[in-house]
Amino acid sequence: MTTEKKTEEQKEVIDQKESNKKTDKKTSSRTSSRSRGKDKELTKVKAELSEIKDKYLRMYSEFDNFRRRTAKEKLDLVSTANEDLMIELLPVIDDFERGIKSFDSDNGDIDNLQEGVMLIFHKLKNVTEKKGLKGMETNPGDDFNSELHDAISHIPAPEKKFKGKIIDTIENGYFLNDKVIRFAKVVTGA
Repeated sequence: MTTEKKTEEQKEVIDQKESNKKTDKKTSSRTSSRSRGKDKELTKVKAELSEIKDKYLRMYSEFDNFRRRTAKEKLDLVSTANEDLMIELLPVIDDFERGIKSFDSDNGDIDNLQEGVMLIFHKLKNVTEKKGLKGMETNPGDDFNSELHDAISHIPAPEKKFKGKIIDTIENGYFLNDKVIRFAKVVTGA
């Protein structure tokens, strides 16, 4: 009986080994199908990552080109910003040149020279006013405003009504499109 038991035990062990092999095959086939699925998923993720990197590089390049282009346009704009003003000032320069030539040929007629200089001055003033330059009105007796005026001196007020007020304007102030570009230099009463 011992021999028979051994044979039966051996058969059971063999059966067990065969069943283990079948289970291993099933498990390995499941594992290989899982790994194939993971490989496909990994390939898909890598492709998406590559596409996103490509889009990022293209967008970065476009932004860099835009930045360079706008910087160049700004430089061009700054270098030619006053071109139209200069073109409008050329006739005034021409008039001054003609006026200077007339000093030599004129036989001392001061009235004609004065009239010529006044014409040139008005022409220059019209050009600057078209470009937005306006003179600041400062009259004796006006209130001193530190946002518009620069007090360069204080003198004793000749009358009480001039105390803390503008007595004299030394240099006119100017606005360019409602922005103060030069403060009026004034003398105030103390």
